Amino acid sequence: MKVLIVNTSEDTGGAAVAAHRLMDALTNVGGVEVRMLVRPGSLRAKWSFLWERLVIFLRGGLSMRNLFKVSIANAGTDITKSEAFREADIIHLHWVNQGFLSLKGIRKILQSGKPVVWTMHDMWPLTAICHHAYECDRYVTQCQDCPFLRRPSRKDLSWRVFRKKLRMLEGATNLTFVAVSEWLAGRARQSALIGHFPIYVIPNVLSLQQFTIVDRIDARTALDAEERYVIAFGAARIDDSIKGFSYLVEALRLLIEQQRVAAADVHLLLFGHVRHAEVFNTIPVRYTHLGYVDDAYRLSQVYSAANATVSSSLYETFGQTLIEAMACGSVPVSFDGAGQTDIISHQQNGYLATRLSAQSLADGIDWALHCQLSPQDLRRSVLRRYSETVVARQYTDLYKRTSQ
Repeated sequence: MKVLIVNTSEDTGGAAVAAHRLMDALTNVGGVEVRMLVRPGSLRAKWSFLWERLVIFLRGGLSMRNLFKVSIANAGTDITKSEAFREADIIHLHWVNQGFLSLKGIRKILQSGKPVVWTMHDMWPLTAICHHAYECDRYVTQCQDCPFLRRPSRKDLSWRVFRKKLRMLEGATNLTFVAVSEWLAGRARQSALIGHFPIYVIPNVLSLQQFTIVDRIDARTALDAEERYVIAFGAARIDDSIKGFSYLVEALRLLIEQQRVAAADVHLLLFGHVRHAEVFNTIPVRYTHLGYVDDAYRLSQVYSAANATVSSSLYETFGQTLIEAMACGSVPVSFDGAGQTDIISHQQNGYLATRLSAQSLADGIDWALHCQLSPQDLRRSVLRRYSETVVARQYTDLYKRTSQ
């Protein structure tokens, strides 16, 4: 069985990491020959990216505010002409935006006759243009009056792209969707675009060989974080509003104000890019910003050093940092109400705080700092559900099912 994994990037972004880890898992488990196809570095590919952003800017009311929160896939690469596509038995799409695949290109893939599996890492496949719909549920019936556009209307850009997506999917009998969490699957099944297609839930995979428990004292010494309590927080971009960093800062302030911890006893370890460093100015405890960390052992040190790892995202389709943290023995704390609920069983292997409540998040951090959860038990929880063997087997079973 030859599988072609298709993703915009090989190593940048959460979807790229997940796709690459899946490719490794399928290769290691055996029985599947896997290749990955990513956006070429050609001038044409760069132009496709720029052209899409320009059209969004012009038709979105000349606003930069949500320029990268939406995609319209109006230009891209025709991968059906590639040797990798011709040789593949199954086409496995992942995150294909930012000028990689156009709607016309996806239509050609669906018309090729090859079985297509599409793993959703955000909500774009089930909406017209947005990657996360927040509180909007127009995708259930018909996207229009889009809140991401500066001048929403009944026949705005989202309405036009929604209709194009309907035409793209028309007559597709070889397409199966995979959601990385039950939360995302629930929204996909409500979607007027894709709700009638087969939708399965298969989580992201994690290599337990790469993410390991490091001795906590050694990890803290290496990171110069030897306070009584260490908390980790990471994101591709820390100051992206959807990651909810301000809720973590407020929760720490509340813990100190309520005298549940002393500021001098807490060290915050941060990893990921940041565009506006002033977001760090209000952190009420000592912190270390490690920048972007892509080395698994270095991340294992960070997680192993931390009593708790916090995800305060407004929405999270899965929660990759949470399973990485658990594999290294750190207690996960997150808001309830999104993909994290698949990972955390409240006060059993972590804490689910009331969504968008800084006080509840503070309660969760306090619980995690003082609970008696065993690092080994946390790691076993990940092994049972997210190991290479478990997830690769779920995908190979799905590939066989779609090929029949």
